[in-house]
Amino acid sequence: MLRLPTFTYRQPTTLRDALAMKADAGPEGSYVAGGTDLYPNMKRRQQEPRTVISLMGIPELKAVGRSGGQAVGELEIGACITLTDLSGRPPVRQSAYHAVAEAAELVSTPLLRNMGTLGGNLCLDTRCNYYDQSYEWRKAIDFCMKKDGAICWVAPSSPRCWAVSSSDVAPVMVAIGAEYVLTSATGERVVPAARFYYNDGINYLTKQPDEILTAVRLPAPNGWDAVYHKLRRRGSFDFPVLGVAAWAKWDGGNVAAARIVLGGVASYPQEVPEAGAALNGTALTDDAIAAAAEAAYRPSKPMDNTDFDLSWRKQMTQVYVKRALEELRSRRSP
Repeated sequence: MLRLPTFTYRQPTTLRDALAMKADAGPEGSYVAGGTDLYPNMKRRQQEPRTVISLMGIPELKAVGRSGGQAVGELEIGACITLTDLSGRPPVRQSAYHAVAEAAELVSTPLLRNMGTLGGNLCLDTRCNYYDQSYEWRKAIDFCMKKDGAICWVAPSSPRCWAVSSSDVAPVMVAIGAEYVLTSATGERVVPAARFYYNDGINYLTKQPDEILTAVRLPAPNGWDAVYHKLRRRGSFDFPVLGVAAWAKWDGGNVAAARIVLGGVASYPQEVPEAGAALNGTALTDDAIAAAAEAAYRPSKPMDNTDFDLSWRKQMTQVYVKRALEELRSRRSP
């Protein structure tokens, strides 16, 4: 049985208190929301904080609405809203933001969605076949670069870690151009979703250790639509081995701008600009969709860090990009 290590648990009720507790704990402190990622990692001794600071008792981190400091039409969602609540909220599901609700609904199982939060999924630790194992298993292979070792077993000659981003909601946020609100003791800063992530399995977030992801700002629905498609072995529970978020802004019957973002193939949600460019000025014809799918296929380089055969996963990039774009087209058709 895997057991949690000993730690001190703190329950602040304000952001100020949470930030102060983290400052007191220093590098050995860690924030937690639903705990569906952190606690299993602690059981496997992948992360070993001495102090765990819960964010779930801070009311403002669960708010959904619009504030005066935002652009007209933007929706702000607190980072500690549960995935179940997020996927069912009318302002999210019954609007242009429905892709966010659909991605949240595809995360894991109902029980874990009841605990897991929006912020937790956006900050999800990168995963790998050689990393997400028990301490004893990892010790038997002399550990790995991401924790306690010096070699990335996915690519032993690589100077970097190739653990993969497995968030379902993050690719959608990057595709629609969302912004993240980060709060620290020195103030607040707003970061575009695409700049929140690094393509590095260890240092995969631009968020500083003392910062809290407090909210996500969704852009005003001004003629755009988005979808999310997920590939996994089972229809529930499993992390994505491929996620495709497709976003298009319409100008009449044609696409004025588009973005294709892939999840599960790199250490960050990977936008493929060439795929979006292939759709500009088109009516999402079969030829345009095929060109975008081909463009997304070329830079997709899945590695031996998750489920399924590598070449098959790469081939599925074309299939899933095509399906996502066909869904966008079908929803636009009268």
